[in-house]
Amino acid sequence: MNVEYKEVIIYTDGACEPNPGPGGYGVVFIYGNRRKEISGGFKWSTNNRMEIYAAIKGLEVLKAPCKVTLFSDSEYMVNAMKHGWVHRWKEKNWWRNKNEKAANVDLWERLLPLCSLHQVDFVWVKAHAGVPDNERCDELSVLSLQQDHLPVDEGYTPTTETNLSSKGKITQEGESCRKCSTPVIKKVPFHKKKQDQSYYYEYYLVCPKCQTIYFLEEAKRYYK
Repeated sequence: MNVEYKEVIIYTDGACEPNPGPGGYGVVFIYGNRRKEISGGFKWSTNNRMEIYAAIKGLEVLKAPCKVTLFSDSEYMVNAMKHGWVHRWKEKNWWRNKNEKAANVDLWERLLPLCSLHQVDFVWVKAHAGVPDNERCDELSVLSLQQDHLPVDEGYTPTTETNLSSKGKITQEGESCRKCSTPVIKKVPFHKKKQDQSYYYEYYLVCPKCQTIYFLEEAKRYYK
C-alpha cells in the first residue's frame, strides 16, 4: 500500500542562557500557504537538548506521515541524524565509544521513532545568517526561556550545574572551562533587541572546545 506523504517544511531552534541554564525552543511549520509557530521552555536544560527537543515537538505535531525538510542550525543534531551516528550509538547500547556514553539518550529515543514514521531530511542552516524563519525560531526560543514558572526538563541530569557551582564562577578570558578545562575566550554576541527584552550582554566567554557559554554580570547592559 502506497502512502501519500504531504510535504512540510519545518524550521527549529533551541537556546539556553547560560548553557546550561533556562532553555527554550521554537518551531516554524510551513505547509503550502499555511504557517504555524510553537514554542516553549524549561527551567534548566542545555542548548543541545533544546535543539533536539525542538525537532521532536515539530514532528510530534504532524497528524499524518509527512515528507519533511527540517532546517536546524545545530550541527550536533543534524550530523548525528544525517550521518547515522545516533543509530550507531543505539546499537552500542548508547555508547559513543569505549569510554564515553552518548548524551541526551531520552531525546534521541523519542526522535528516532518519529523519523521512522515520517520521511525526514535534516538540513543544516547557518545561525544568524539572515534566514528569516531560522531567525524567527531563535526569537521564539529566547522569548520562551525568559518566561516565568517554566517546567522542569525531567530528562536533564544537572551534573554540570553542580560542577559549575562547586568550582566557582568564570570571571575572565583564559580561565579554564568548568566543563572540559579548555581556556575560555571572549566573544561579542550577535544580538538584536527582542520584544520585551530590557538588557543584553556586551560580551560573553565561551569554551572553544565544548561551546559552554559563560555570561558575566559586568558585561550586562540595559537598553535605555
